[in-house]
Amino acid sequence: MTTDLPEPRANPDLIGQELAERTFLGAWASGRLAHAWLISGPKGIGKATLAYRIARFVLAGGGAGGGLFGGPQETLALDPGHPTFRRVAASGHADLKVVERGYADDKKAKLRTEIVIGDVRDVGSFLALTPAEGGWRVVIVDAADELNRNAANSVLKLLEEPPRNALMLLTSHSPGRLLPTIRSRCRRLACQPLAEAQVVSLLTQSRPELSTDDAAALARLGEGSIGKALALADEGGLTLYRDLLALLSALPRLDIPALHAFAERVGRPEAEAAWRTVTDLLSWWLARLIRAGGRQGEGMTEVVAGEGGLMGRLLAAGRLDQWLDVWEKTSALFARTDAVNLDRKQALLSAFLAVERLARA
Repeated sequence: MTTDLPEPRANPDLIGQELAERTFLGAWASGRLAHAWLISGPKGIGKATLAYRIARFVLAGGGAGGGLFGGPQETLALDPGHPTFRRVAASGHADLKVVERGYADDKKAKLRTEIVIGDVRDVGSFLALTPAEGGWRVVIVDAADELNRNAANSVLKLLEEPPRNALMLLTSHSPGRLLPTIRSRCRRLACQPLAEAQVVSLLTQSRPELSTDDAAALARLGEGSIGKALALADEGGLTLYRDLLALLSALPRLDIPALHAFAERVGRPEAEAAWRTVTDLLSWWLARLIRAGGRQGEGMTEVVAGEGGLMGRLLAAGRLDQWLDVWEKTSALFARTDAVNLDRKQALLSAFLAVERLARA
């Protein structure tokens, strides 16, 4: 039975981000709260969950008003039965505005690829209003990486001239891609990838049909991201990863009939999710191969038994700079295939054959 984890706006639990939580609590207790925070870290590790947790805490006037026996507040947690928690979860709190990608058309069948100026146009007027409940006005931008140039400039203007008792929370998967002026006007709140045991626990909770070994393998593929691990579980990512390794394990000579059958299956127009998963996994595995070579294999945990030996054979066949060249060209090929709608089967064949050429050198 599949049980999805709660959406960030309705999730009462924050796993693995205790340091970030304590950092914000310390700023709150000091009375010198920054007006804007950049919550950074990889996708799927709880950044949006933390943003909503902060928003609820602030909108409730500081949570329950103290910790045990009236001491300092120890967490940002708010009881799910609290009126503020319920209104935020229902998208009905008058003092909270969330900026995220809107729908591409009136049918609301597909989200836009970016946050546009129309999504942020009324944020300034929202922040300028007197808080409806006498405390703070909070804006969450999830994620700031998706702001297009005009939208980013609009957000920057708000950061430069923040109204009193206004708090902006920006999540970001790749802060380096943001305008430097946006980064400089926010206090950084860094979130860390989850520990493998934490991801396994969450996977077991939400996908109880997974075996212990499969949950551990998905946690390693997710690299500390429960969001990525769940997506891979739902898209058959672990099976596709094993299929990839089975093909690569035949090197230095690929099993060409098996490769064609795999590329045919993944390259079909209706196999969009499989194509994206396979291309992401192959690029990720090649990058992992290069990292393993740079560290001479130290600290690498196998996702699937035997892949360490496969990496050792391939690294012995080519230099790191040669494998880096294969990774760069393969990643560029996949990006170009998506951009101009090239033949997916042929692109995948070309990527595997590039690996084979180096493995046979």
